[in-house]
Amino acid sequence: MMGMVAHADRPAAAVIAAQLRSAGSVAPLRHTMTLLGLLFLWLIFFRCCPPVLLSGLGVALIAASITGLIVDRRRNASDRAPEPADLRRHAVGALMSGLVWSACMAMVGRSGSADGLVALWTLISCVMVCSAISYAPVPLSATAFLLPCIAGLGSLFRAPHHLPVQALASAYAAALLIGCFIYARIFSRQHAARAELQEKGEVVSLLLREYEQGGSDWLWQTDAARRISGVSPRFADMLGMAPEVLEGMPLIQLLAGRAWESGRFAAGLHGVADHLKRRESFSNLVLPVEVGGQWRWWALSASPRHDEGGAFLGFRGVGSDVTEQRESADKIAQLARFDPLTGLPNRSHLREALDRALEETRGYVPGCAFLMIDLDRFKSINDTLGHQIGDKLLGQVARRLRQICGRGEFCSRIGGDEFAVVISHVTNADVIARLSNRIIEALSQPYQVDQHVLHIGASVGSAQSPADGVGAEALTRSADLALYRAKAEGGGVHCAYEPQLHAEAEERRLLELALREALEKDELSVLYQPVVDADEGTIVGFEALVRWAHPQMGAVSPAKFIPVAEEARLIAPIGEWVLRTACHEAATWPDDVRVAVNVSAEQLAHPSFVTAVVSALAQSGLPAQRLELEVTESVFMRDDTGALAVLDQLQALGVHLSLDDFGTGYSSLGYLSRTRFDTIKIDRSFVIGASKNVQESKAIIRAVVTLAESLGMATTAEGVETQAELELVRTLGCHKVQGYYFGRPMAAADAAALFSAPLRVAG
Repeated sequence: MMGMVAHADRPAAAVIAAQLRSAGSVAPLRHTMTLLGLLFLWLIFFRCCPPVLLSGLGVALIAASITGLIVDRRRNASDRAPEPADLRRHAVGALMSGLVWSACMAMVGRSGSADGLVALWTLISCVMVCSAISYAPVPLSATAFLLPCIAGLGSLFRAPHHLPVQALASAYAAALLIGCFIYARIFSRQHAARAELQEKGEVVSLLLREYEQGGSDWLWQTDAARRISGVSPRFADMLGMAPEVLEGMPLIQLLAGRAWESGRFAAGLHGVADHLKRRESFSNLVLPVEVGGQWRWWALSASPRHDEGGAFLGFRGVGSDVTEQRESADKIAQLARFDPLTGLPNRSHLREALDRALEETRGYVPGCAFLMIDLDRFKSINDTLGHQIGDKLLGQVARRLRQICGRGEFCSRIGGDEFAVVISHVTNADVIARLSNRIIEALSQPYQVDQHVLHIGASVGSAQSPADGVGAEALTRSADLALYRAKAEGGGVHCAYEPQLHAEAEERRLLELALREALEKDELSVLYQPVVDADEGTIVGFEALVRWAHPQMGAVSPAKFIPVAEEARLIAPIGEWVLRTACHEAATWPDDVRVAVNVSAEQLAHPSFVTAVVSALAQSGLPAQRLELEVTESVFMRDDTGALAVLDQLQALGVHLSLDDFGTGYSSLGYLSRTRFDTIKIDRSFVIGASKNVQESKAIIRAVVTLAESLGMATTAEGVETQAELELVRTLGCHKVQGYYFGRPMAAADAAALFSAPLRVAG
């Protein structure tokens, strides 16, 4: 830090030194004027002024001059750098001289006649001019001298009729002071300019010495005929040739090497030749040069030379070997355009290929096509086996994709587990479908990664120009919407873009925006559907169902807004609100009636979900055993959520668990062995099938009932709407039933009213 401060002080010290040095060079003029002025005083005023007075003034003037000389000599003899204190000491000497001359005007002016005043003013004006010239580089000293002199003018011209003369004399002295300040500013600027020129000269000299001492760059020059002249040793070393061999050789022929005979020059060499021909300066022209059988990259700069008469003498320039920088730049360009993990082109390179394909097929129908590919079940590989295995798997996917794509097909990795393919020219839609199916089939084959055999799939969304988009952004968006549809259909399929996909996406976007404000605007409500004992016909509980009534869109179906809430990560706050509302309402029901609340996989994944359940129970006063949480099999497909641990904690609290829609998704008896559910709910689709005498549906219901009873679980049949369906599910052994036959989802007040007249079903 001290070194930095010292470095910063160097310019200031240099300016101070220059100021004092300049003032010192003119100091003899000031001292000479002082002696002449003293002599002038004796000659003019010895008759009218007491000798003692003149002698005292003489001694004071000589003392002030000697003091200034001593201070200047000591400063010049010192080895230290000048500092601001030296300026102050210099100003003190100037102040002493100014005070003496001011006293001279006060004392001598009283005893002099009118002619004497004129003579004295003439002397003072000469002294002020000489002193101003001497002190001009140091504004502080000039001020210290001239201000006392200006003050002394009042005593010199003290008579009332002298007022105009006094004003003129004061203005004259003030003008001298202003002139000193102007000169000081010009002096500082000139000094700064000289210092800058000196520094630049030193830098140029240093660079030239580095060139001459074999640095990384070298100097070269040509004569008027563009032949090499004055070959530097460094230039000759770079070419591996003797200087005398290079002398007189045409520069372009030397740089062209073996290409000189064929005339196939590099673009950079053409640029150099054009500048030499037009006698123009050029800078950092990069071109390949063959040296010792190896190609190197050189950067050349040069300017034309002229003699004093303006005649052209040739070029003088500098060259450097930039091979390493060029190779590094190529590697950086490679990284900027290709994915380092898979070696496939990256997103920016893909965009270039898509733009090029769109431009080449502009005006053709169909034009080009864009495919977006997303791997199915890849996230579970990453989460269970780690990212290292996932990265190796992506490498194998990239190799398969590269093998599938042929000429006219550009494959790329967009990021994560997403890939893309550009088909440069599409002859018909079948080409897109065939390639998409080949991709799905190839990427769905098993993978061997280390000691693991991995199974994933792929979904493809496609769009083609110009029907699905005339620009890259539009085409990409269309393919993305098609991919979204393919994923929504369960994955492993190809979907082509359709216009309604955009409308659906816009509808989802508007739904999401409105749903984000639904809670705050009190647009959501909770309805309750009865759950009835199949034998007794009494209400044993209610399922809490969220509903949304939007002011403009009206009643929005849960089938629409629940998936949007899950995608937008809004299901957690909505679910927590439903949980609190349902617990608060259920606390007013009879003690043997439960409330069932649906819980999503995202809610179970949230670390504060158990706390939210405990808080809802505590605030409402509802016992834990009267709360039943319904989950679907999808929560077990997300191994990273820790769903089993959360469900175990909830059961430990006394909360009942229900497995909803069993048999409609990724059904596995392993779920029932890992988590003990209190109830298994049978989906309405099986109830409808059984009522139509579909034997498979009946067999499934019987199997689920038998399985549940063996595990000590109850069963609930959903969607019972008729007496016949009720009798059927009773016969098949279901314990509880739920459906429109017993009541549609109703408001909380209507649900509470049912307890005044218990619902019964005839047996």
